[in-house]
Amino acid sequence: MKNRLKVLRAERDWTQADLAAELDVSRQTINAIEKGKFDPSLPLAFKAARLFGLTIEDIFIDESGAE
Repeated sequence: MKNRLKVLRAERDWTQADLAAELDVSRQTINAIEKGKFDPSLPLAFKAARLFGLTIEDIFIDESGAE
């Protein structure tokens, strides 16, 4: 799943470790999500959306074609 985490993180001058601390996950988890190797759980996606003041759809892009 594509996402805008890296861009949103960069806009705040946060490292992956900074974002990981805010979301209470490992830096490796943030790296994997940013590279599209791992899809976040729904609770984690909601937590990220709240942190950035956006909707989940504003951050994560579903490419499966499912509606």
